[in-house]
Amino acid sequence: MAGETVILLWGLFDDEMFVEFDNEKWGPYFPVSGPIPLHRYRTFKRGKAAVRADRIQALAQQLNLPISAMSGNDLKLVTDSAQSTRLLPHQSFESPTFEYCFPTPVAAKLAIAADLSTPLAKLSVEDKAFIDQVLTDTLIRSEIFSRIREYFRNNQSGEDHAGWGNGTLWAGTTHRSGRLL
Repeated sequence: MAGETVILLWGLFDDEMFVEFDNEKWGPYFPVSGPIPLHRYRTFKRGKAAVRADRIQALAQQLNLPISAMSGNDLKLVTDSAQSTRLLPHQSFESPTFEYCFPTPVAAKLAIAADLSTPLAKLSVEDKAFIDQVLTDTLIRSEIFSRIREYFRNNQSGEDHAGWGNGTLWAGTTHRSGRLL
């Protein structure tokens, strides 16, 4: 009956259970163990995550890996005796090597266009040239966005805002009400 849909016949106060499959009744099936006496409790079966955590902890103790390595404190050797503490050798790494890099310049351009909320084709020739220069220098995401945002923040003028031309309101602009502004 494995993998089949069956009907379980089991009452609230029944000690046994019956199974019905294709209008045929099978059983009785009894519990594996008896009832639990009052004020006694069974321990819960440990799950896969708890068993895995115990294995990791045992491996960390076997490798003498300190818990402080996870928290960033001084690296000290974990041993059974608290008397001997030796510093673990450690080597720093360059963080730009492990930062996220775009796989291609095209992927970087798509991300830049999404960040600027405008298609790159609508940008001026100078802006496109600056973007291309940045992408030839590096494909590291954080560097690209910091340079692009700084460039476009410093190059904005008031002329590209709606309703303003050369610092004055356009003549002849009307409001929805029909009045001349």
